[in-house]
Amino acid sequence: MIHYKKYLMLFGLVSCLAISACKDSFFDQAPQDAITVDNYYTTADQVKASTNVLYNKVWFLWNNKAAYCIGEVASGNGRSYAADVVNFVTISATANNTEVINAWTGMYTVVAQANALINTLPLKVPASVPSAVLNNALGEAHFMRGLAYFYLVRMFGNVPIVENSLDLATNFKVNTNPVPDVYRFIINDLKFAEENCTKMVRGAPSTAQGRVSSGSAAAMLAKVYLNMEDYPNARLYAEKVINSGEFKLYGIDLPDKTYHDLFLTANNNNEESVAALQWVAGGPYATGNSLQASLATNSIITGTGDGWSVVSGTYSLLETYEAGDKRKRSTVMMKGDVYPEINQVTGGLTIPTNWPFGNTGIGVKKYVVGTPADNGGKGATQSTGNNTYLMRYAEVLLIEAEAVLGSASVTSDAAALGPFNKIRSRAGLGLKTEITKIDIFKERRIEFAIEFDYWFDLCRMDGFNVKSHPIAKAIVNAQNRGVAGTPMYLNVTDDQFLFAYPEIEVSANPKLKEAPVPYVFK
Repeated sequence: MIHYKKYLMLFGLVSCLAISACKDSFFDQAPQDAITVDNYYTTADQVKASTNVLYNKVWFLWNNKAAYCIGEVASGNGRSYAADVVNFVTISATANNTEVINAWTGMYTVVAQANALINTLPLKVPASVPSAVLNNALGEAHFMRGLAYFYLVRMFGNVPIVENSLDLATNFKVNTNPVPDVYRFIINDLKFAEENCTKMVRGAPSTAQGRVSSGSAAAMLAKVYLNMEDYPNARLYAEKVINSGEFKLYGIDLPDKTYHDLFLTANNNNEESVAALQWVAGGPYATGNSLQASLATNSIITGTGDGWSVVSGTYSLLETYEAGDKRKRSTVMMKGDVYPEINQVTGGLTIPTNWPFGNTGIGVKKYVVGTPADNGGKGATQSTGNNTYLMRYAEVLLIEAEAVLGSASVTSDAAALGPFNKIRSRAGLGLKTEITKIDIFKERRIEFAIEFDYWFDLCRMDGFNVKSHPIAKAIVNAQNRGVAGTPMYLNVTDDQFLFAYPEIEVSANPKLKEAPVPYVFK
């Protein structure tokens, strides 16, 4: 770990207490007078509030830029002119790239905060607090730690597993642990979360549904098993979630809602949301959602002076849409598109013909929500209040379809076609009578475009923990990543599907470059 990470992880115990009680918390406020480690966790409300930070500030470095750099620009869904982003267009971001560093540091920030709770709550919470409240908080912390490691292992491969950040106080030069061990650790964390988090049945959007549930953990387990190509377990957990009735698909289970509605601030914590980051509109820096500042193409949209069009859509992404796909205008903006929910005071927004959208003519709509007036009067520069999805129920349905297909080349099994066609039906597309893995990956690309996941799909297309990526390379090399009049194609190599450890980390901890060491599970 680098020198500032050593400090960060030691700082985690105190900061998680301070931040979870601060005024920008998205849940009910906790008392702020005389907060110490010894007296903070005395009531059920304080224990509940202790996990608030896990949904907000600790994810800022990822959410701010790293997520779209890696998830969208590297994957070929987006392109950029920005100096700290442009190297992701060619998948040539080095170990010194700011957003590679932020991806690493951001995830270990989540780990540090989760560790602080996991190792402190059992010691400090008195018996007067109901065990269900304590166990739920611990479950939330295990969920977020497992999810952070899920990102880390898919971005960097072998990474150090840290269960107690205070252990690094005396020795922060540690080896990495092998990919299979990291996945085992993730599964253990998510299983703990499934067993200890509260069960829910999601209703109309509400703040209470902002927290992850037992079902959220089961859904994420299905995704982890799918990445490992453990199709029986992926199917087991996907069906557990589907059969629970906890989540509902907008536009199908809730026919009065649409795909477009999923990305309106008013629908935060809706019935389809499995897990989401919670942001405070207009809150102090790093507590509000900063995505709109980068993704919106013009300050006319935001009304707050930002809207920098850092990312535009690619021709490759646009070509993936089928005619009539309803998801298109909810994901990308193009000239003539109309958005009644943006600039409502002037009658809505019609996209002008002269907006260049990064010289592709394809802007980004998803996570662009408009002015403060469009969002209940709340918002500020780099600070909107719309959630960032970590997972939606639509993904559980596509996991089920892929798990049923398994290693077969094609399937017409109703157990796969049913959930797959629900997604297509909502999109207004024709239903399939048989599907292949490529069909599923294509559907995933469109369904979750600009939700920062397509890069990870590319990395797993050729199998679990492999060093050769012939299918993914063929897809990436066929993508037009250029601008109007200047097409651009890559010729990627296998080693480009993992990012390098940040150089500043390696300088401080040379063991990162050594062979991974098996993890000793407790």
